Amino acid sequence: MADIADHRHYPQGVPSWVDLEVPDPASVTDFYGRLFGWEFHEAVPPGAPGSYLIATLDGHDVAAIAPAAASVGRWNTYVACDSADSSAALVRAAGGRVVQDPLDAGPAGRWAECADPDGAVFRLWQARHRLGAQLVNAPGAWNFSVLITPRPADAITFYGEVFGWEVDADLGAGMVRLPGYGDHLAATVDPDIRERQSSAPPGFADVVAGVEARESEPRWEVRFAVQDRDASAEIAEEAGGTVVSRGHDEWTKGALIRDPSGGEFAISQFDPE
Repeated sequence: MADIADHRHYPQGVPSWVDLEVPDPASVTDFYGRLFGWEFHEAVPPGAPGSYLIATLDGHDVAAIAPAAASVGRWNTYVACDSADSSAALVRAAGGRVVQDPLDAGPAGRWAECADPDGAVFRLWQARHRLGAQLVNAPGAWNFSVLITPRPADAITFYGEVFGWEVDADLGAGMVRLPGYGDHLAATVDPDIRERQSSAPPGFADVVAGVEARESEPRWEVRFAVQDRDASAEIAEEAGGTVVSRGHDEWTKGALIRDPSGGEFAISQFDPE
């Protein structure tokens, strides 16, 4: 992902959007507003059924919150596709499941819910009017989605067949790239990306997601950038959330947070050693 741009669009195979499904969206808007500075507006027209609260930061769309019948909240990662129907067929052919067949989300786009062979749930997004997140990698915005799985090699084979993803050992463990994405960024929203990343390994501009080997329930973990991990963790607790764990690697300080609905997500502070 690049830094900031209005009207940015995402080519096939690039994670493009995140939303949170909760039993009661109103119960968590104050939490996320205090933690990330988000403001909310209703995307569903007056008189139409349902709700879809778009979260904005500095006027840019960054995420959404929607009602769901589940007892606890869950963050979803959407992957851009040219055709939700064609991509759903590729999911089935590669050994995954289509949990929800493709359907229209009004004029915004068309989506489907899928699961990889190990059960990690993700969604497809065929954009129409709603192109995806318009601000990323800034404090308070979506930074990354990471696949947590006990079988990363098998997972990459699956996602490679569906989206064309690759893992390049030269980029370090867990970096998933989509060949050509850096060229897309350079031609659209981030013309200086090559110069800015001149010291990075070849292919770094193509990174679109992460994968992490862990003996736990396979899932997609959503991560948000913050300026100060510890200060943000304190705000999360004051707003009614729970700090589940903290960690520190050679690049970032992170924490796993549970919001008041039970939805879990991670925060990440760039802090190279």
